[in-house]
Amino acid sequence: MLKALQIEPEKCTGCLQCEMACSYENEGVFNPAKSRIKVFTFHDEGRFSPYTCTQCAEAWCLHACPVEAIVLNDLTGSKEVISDVCVGCKVCTIACPFGTVNYNHDTGTVIKCDLCGGDPACAKACPTDAITYVDADHTGLQRMRAHAALALPQ
Repeated sequence: MLKALQIEPEKCTGCLQCEMACSYENEGVFNPAKSRIKVFTFHDEGRFSPYTCTQCAEAWCLHACPVEAIVLNDLTGSKEVISDVCVGCKVCTIACPFGTVNYNHDTGTVIKCDLCGGDPACAKACPTDAITYVDADHTGLQRMRAHAALALPQ
């Protein structure tokens, strides 16, 4: 059974432990700028919301890549960037409607969440369980899709 990140923004305190864990896991440094997960701050309301790649079923980033550097990991369901194949054209960053594919200036390639191979560092580091790794059926993805379908023009 596939698993997915479940994010509950109301539990987020803005501590950025998810960003620090992600950057260390993937880049070997504690640097939120190099994280594949970001915490958005609603300054006026004093709220925070973590966001990262949702591993879309119809992954526009994957389909947009002209060199097929983004592939599906059948075990985790994540769409992963093969950095040796990526040419850094950034077409996938434009294709992603959520802005969760980012360009890494140090490597000249793109980076995105790959669920840490099935053991996401962000979920393990979150002290409030605002980010958890659960069965994909429990993330509310179907409810989100149903709500989005209602908003589409007929």
